[in-house]
Amino acid sequence: MIQLDNLTKSYASKRVLGPIDLSIESAKTTVLIGPSGCGKSTLLRLILGLITQDSGEVRIDGCVLSEKTAVSLRRKAGYVIQDGGLFPHLTAYQNITLMARHLSFPEADIKDRVNFLTRLTNFSSDLLYHFPVQLSGGQKQRVGLMRALMLDPDILLLDEPLGALDPLIRYDLQTDLKDVFERLGKTVILVTHDMGEASFFGDTIILLDCGRVIQKGTTDDFVRHPMNDFVIQFLRAQRTISDERLP
Repeated sequence: MIQLDNLTKSYASKRVLGPIDLSIESAKTTVLIGPSGCGKSTLLRLILGLITQDSGEVRIDGCVLSEKTAVSLRRKAGYVIQDGGLFPHLTAYQNITLMARHLSFPEADIKDRVNFLTRLTNFSSDLLYHFPVQLSGGQKQRVGLMRALMLDPDILLLDEPLGALDPLIRYDLQTDLKDVFERLGKTVILVTHDMGEASFFGDTIILLDCGRVIQKGTTDDFVRHPMNDFVIQFLRAQRTISDERLP
């Protein structure tokens, strides 16, 4: 679904990403993990076409991402950020349906899609006309997820969507999100800094450091066959994995 070839990105002559070569498998969940500043969010924004790489190429479903193709390719992707990224002056319903209304979708189709998404995400329809300030953190994330899914995109990108939530709400949302991913069968890329969360969601986990891919594989690959000392150190810092499983 997504192919990255020799991708690099720098800011003020400082390289923050790359060179990176990656293949993201279709209809699977790929998790990007690593310490703060390792390039996870930058990589996500490059895939979305929100920023432009210095060199290399991004291909989505065989099509090269460029200035000419960015808008059409971006509509194939839903994007969820921390705390939902909702517009505070719009209700939950208005946030969810913003792009559909902008593209002049029929109102009946919009309502049908919202009804489907509220059931899918376990969001109470009574809250659709509340403003973001009236919603809890978990509710705002569900609205952000519904907005990302409104146009039924092929790809779903999530940038630390659960990082600001308390543990109980985070647990419930993790369970619901995984169910959504499995039911919809979309290509998902999720950014997190938590290895336990990466293990829970990821068909494939990609560990980054200093803008480079350090290791790619399953949780068992990381635990049983760490590539280097950094991988071992990173795993040992994650208290969500039991000490008995650590190398």
